[in-house]
Formats: sequence, C-alpha cells, structure tokens
Amino acid sequence: MAAKKVLIVMSDAHSFPLYKDGKTVSQESGFFLMELAKPLQKVLDAGYEVTFASPEGKEPQPDPLSNSLAAYAGNFYKLKQDQQLVERMKQDNGFAHPRKFADISDEELKSYAGIFIPGGHAPLSDLGDNPELGRILSHFHQQQKPTAALCHGPWAFLSTKVGPQKEFAYKGYKITAWSDFEEKFMETAVFRGEVDKVESKLRENGAEMQEGISQSLLGTITVDRELITGDNPMSANAIGDKFVEMMGAR
Repeated sequence: MAAKKVLIVMSDAHSFPLYKDGKTVSQESGFFLMELAKPLQKVLDAGYEVTFASPEGKEPQPDPLSNSLAAYAGNFYKLKQDQQLVERMKQDNGFAHPRKFADISDEELKSYAGIFIPGGHAPLSDLGDNPELGRILSHFHQQQKPTAALCHGPWAFLSTKVGPQKEFAYKGYKITAWSDFEEKFMETAVFRGEVDKVESKLRENGAEMQEGISQSLLGTITVDRELITGDNPMSANAIGDKFVEMMGAR
C-alpha cells in the first residue's frame, strides 16, 4: 500500500527582495493563505498525514495580502475557514515549528507519497538556492512521486541545481507558474519596484513554460510526468484534487 504521508515545503522568509531605485529592499510577504489551505484540506480529507518542513524550521508567516477579505472577494466565511485550518495545524501538526530540511533523512523521504509547495512571494527569498531542498526534490523526481507547486512555489525547483545532481531536474518539463504578466501587474499596482520573475527564470533553466493566464482566469494547472503546477490562487482547488488523485493512483 502506498505511503499515506505528504511533505509540505514552507519558506522561513517573512519578506522577499524588491528592486527599487537602484537598491534592494525587503517587501513583507509569506505564504499565500488560500494556496496553502485549499490543497492542504484536500490532502487531509483524503486521509494523508502531513509534515511541514522549511530551511531552518521557523514559523511560516502568511502574506498579509492573502490574509484579508480582499483576497477572498469579501467571503468572510472562506477566509475564516482557511485561517482556522492553519491554526489547527499549529496545534496538531507542528506548523509553528516545521522540520528543518537537513533533519529529514533520505531514508525518511521514502515514506512520503508526495510533496507540495504553496506560493506567496516568500519562496523567492530562500527556496531556490537551498541544497537540502534540492536533495529532497531530487528524491521525488527520481522516484517519480507526485510533486505539486503553485504560483511562486515552482521557484523552489531551482534548488535542484545546488542539490546532489547539480543540474535543473525539470529541464524539458511543461510547467505553469505565476506569470511575468501577473508579476508586472503587481510591480506597477502594488510594489512600485521590480521582482524576480518565476516564469522567466524557469524558462532560462530549460523548463517549457505554459501560459496560464491566457487560457483561463479561473486558474490553470499543468501536469507533466510527476509534476503538477498551477499559475495563481484560482488554481488551488484544482491542483489539490489532481495531487490527491495522482498519489492515489500510485
């Protein structure tokens, strides 16, 4: 029987680099609440145990933009539901004290059915260049175990370049992520500065980037081999469903 455990990768960062007027400044951020909560709920409903992990085991912080009624189109009930799920994870699943990547052995990795990386801008700070995360992702890649990442989450895939294999594991994979178009909108409307571009960076490293926003404003996911990726918060439910389906099929 397949393992009933899922590893969820979080960032320790509470900000990300913003390039403004020739300087690098810190812009407050974290994980995007909806992008964590919706797939997480589906994983739990399917009977999986979850383990949270991060570079140094610090408590993850929600992106303030995501932890608001505006992000939920005014739906107070949905916002409260997702906030309560995270609070429950703090009580029951060690969310406030994630496992350090380095403390998860290669042997332990064998016990996980899949791995999930939610978005928010925080991954731009500390997931793309972490060799321990590169080691972890290389395990799931080599074993072809379901690997899901949403929005800015696919930035973490760059860590495979500094992992044991020293090369980008997903060269030639079709991937959907937060698009340059969407990021440029945020740069102009919200941040007033430049941000590292997930879509461009993954393309530079050999991924075949799929344009999500032109296909659907309701969220787009792409499946290629073990990889399931989505473009923005609107694809959170779809990515959760597909992730659970692919783990169940193994």
